[in-house]
Amino acid sequence: MEIVAAADSDERGLALIQVASVVHKVLAFLRGIGLQALLHRLPAAPGTSSAMPAMSEEATRNKVKEVCDSLVLNDEACREVCARLEEELNKGLGKETNPEAPIKCFPTYVRELPNGKEAGRFLALDLGGTNFRVLLIELGEGKFRMDSRIYAVPQPIMIGPGSGLFDHIAECMSSFVKDRDLGDEILPLGFTFSFPCKQEGLTKARLARWTKGFKCEGVEGRDVVELLKQAIARRGDVQIKVYAVLNDTTGTLMSCAWKNHNCRIGLIVGTGTNACYMEKLDKVELWDDAVDDPRQVVINTEWGAFGDNGCLEFVRTEYDHNIDRESLNPGKQLFEKMISGMYMGEIVRQVLIQLVADGLLFDGQGSDILDEKGSFFTKYISEIESDKIGDFSNCRMILEELGLGHATDADCANVRYICESVSRRAAHLAASGVAVLLNRIREDSVTVAVDGSVYRFHPHFHNLMTEKISHLINPGQKFDLMLSEDGSGRGAALVAAVASRLR
Repeated sequence: MEIVAAADSDERGLALIQVASVVHKVLAFLRGIGLQALLHRLPAAPGTSSAMPAMSEEATRNKVKEVCDSLVLNDEACREVCARLEEELNKGLGKETNPEAPIKCFPTYVRELPNGKEAGRFLALDLGGTNFRVLLIELGEGKFRMDSRIYAVPQPIMIGPGSGLFDHIAECMSSFVKDRDLGDEILPLGFTFSFPCKQEGLTKARLARWTKGFKCEGVEGRDVVELLKQAIARRGDVQIKVYAVLNDTTGTLMSCAWKNHNCRIGLIVGTGTNACYMEKLDKVELWDDAVDDPRQVVINTEWGAFGDNGCLEFVRTEYDHNIDRESLNPGKQLFEKMISGMYMGEIVRQVLIQLVADGLLFDGQGSDILDEKGSFFTKYISEIESDKIGDFSNCRMILEELGLGHATDADCANVRYICESVSRRAAHLAASGVAVLLNRIREDSVTVAVDGSVYRFHPHFHNLMTEKISHLINPGQKFDLMLSEDGSGRGAALVAAVASRLR
């Protein structure tokens, strides 16, 4: 009898554990989609309806707009963003305040921009992911020719010793040079290295940490230009001299400046966001090099970290807090998380989930796909806003992909409004940042070089930025936004070309 009782007790204990597990999963599910959304999914009892009392389309539209109000930035809010960014930039440029400043404002040691007189052949190396490019660029008066090839970085090399990575790069560069019969010509090289670095000179940058899946040993804390030189020397079969190391934001500025000589700002609005601009040396307390003409230097702001000290809480929403909490780097890059392509789609999804839970979208009927984090891609925003007003062709295709084929025209109009609210806020925040830089530069007419998938592919981002910048800059200033071509490749070669001209 005792043995039977013990067995019964074990079975009851196991059953309780299983019940507790089921309850835990149900509670997690409820937290993810909202209790009300779940109730909408339950079948109605015979003779009853699961739907909430019908609300007119106009009343629903007003409720949706009310929910999106937190994403709307008026001119007053944008001016406050400008004022706080100005303060944070000054902290980043100050010798005593820089260590604690979220926006680091790194001097790039690039002090001159292209003047159109650069001539010769230049190499560029662009490393920033699982592929890298080698480019050959030929410049002359009014002449620009480019030849390039993409090489893969195999996974074992990405996580192997650092010497293996740079030997692989040197091998590919050697192959590129030999295939083009460049012979023994010593070619100036611009090196775009798109990983976090502390730059200590035009040709010196120490890797702070690996990102993007790279974990090569023996590289962090070391000068990546020196490692590349050593790898080239080990081969001994190619003549290359590194003239500059830079990031893609500086390259964006340089690429545009070659065509437009009043370009002073580079902006990236893509998967991430960053900006650089030409600053007067007397405002750069961090400057540790010669103070001679030209008394200026390009500053890499790293403004994605704006707000990491809490100064942007007055414009952050519950959706921003949710996304930050679930990100790989909570509390970091908060400005970037409100603007960039990595996060915009997820902001829209969070709003959609809330409105479904409130019974304001899709008759309260969501979908398993919509419930998945990251399922609403940022490209959907551009596609939905590309529809003509009243036409929901793209919107319907996207909602079908998300398992929301039952959406009405009114639902589609509301989804478009949500997308517009998120993209408009992103454009206005980016515009606020550019306005601050234009006001610092204080030149009569300035061109802003812009690149990145959000700016490039969103149908209205350019116009939204232009309109808002006009409201925020000093009276009488003129500016234009210019799409920059291949900043990480062409821009790197142009930095090398300018350095070569100055030498």
